[in-house]
Amino acid sequence: MSAPLLRMTDVHVRLSGSHILQGVDLTVRRGGVTALLGRNGAGKTTTVKAVLGLVPSTGVVEFTGDDGRTQRLSGRRTHEIVRRGIGYAPEDREVFGGLTVAENLTLAERRDAPAHHDRVYELFPELKQRSRQLAGTLSGGQQQMVAIARLLLNDNQLLLIDEPTKGLAPLLVAEVADVLARAAEEVTILLVEQNLTVVRRMATDAVVVDQGRVAWSGSAPDLLADADRTRELLGVATSGGHA
Repeated sequence: MSAPLLRMTDVHVRLSGSHILQGVDLTVRRGGVTALLGRNGAGKTTTVKAVLGLVPSTGVVEFTGDDGRTQRLSGRRTHEIVRRGIGYAPEDREVFGGLTVAENLTLAERRDAPAHHDRVYELFPELKQRSRQLAGTLSGGQQQMVAIARLLLNDNQLLLIDEPTKGLAPLLVAEVADVLARAAEEVTILLVEQNLTVVRRMATDAVVVDQGRVAWSGSAPDLLADADRTRELLGVATSGGHA
């Protein structure tokens, strides 16, 4: 069996005197979408930030790239981790509203590798049509499209995408789900998401975090098919929209 793309072992994070992550163990296999689920404050965003070195942590984070080599990410600086092929879209998207779509993409180009503008525009033809439009005038769904396109511009092997549908109207949620589904055809995604409809549509695997620990991991369809377990772990029934 091949090594997982990402593995976290006994990862702890302490911030401002609080023990946020308390020994997180999780794996992300290559291909598809792994959903990182949990109630508000469970530690989902902190888990993602620990992968990227954005918060101080202990424990082991390992990444096995396409070359088959397993590299330890723990203790490395964020820019070193990103260069190994990991892209990050934070929950607030962070597009540059005063710049055009094309300028936002140009800023995301890495100097040490070619940028794949053709691939991005093939996946998201709307961005090509709006390349001269200021990003700040786009809809929330379109801005999320820009955020994900910036990651696909480079040769990333894993995308960490945090709460992409948060605060969006239902129509825009569907738009973002379409974007994520297209992106998942190209690259593995670790997706922090509250909307179970989005998770149900695309996630192959799921990891549930509760009070800084992994409470459950396995098949996403199996989890969502079990209403009692979903209610126990997430506090909602599978017919609900959010977790």
